[in-house]
Amino acid sequence: MTARRRAVWHKSSHSQHQTACVEVGRLGDGAAVRDTKNRAAGYVTTTREQWRAFVEAVKTDRFA
Repeated sequence: MTARRRAVWHKSSHSQHQTACVEVGRLGDGAAVRDTKNRAAGYVTTTREQWRAFVEAVKTDRFA
């Protein structure tokens, strides 16, 4: 089974009026991320630890 079938995809409510959005699908062992405008292009998967590290980096402005 692929992530596309297992994941329930979510788009941030903060992205409703934006054009550069991604969707996140939670997987049992991590997450999958895809481009909202080009879902057919596929997705990237991460482990739980990688996703936690990414979210923490976003929350602490490490990409600013």
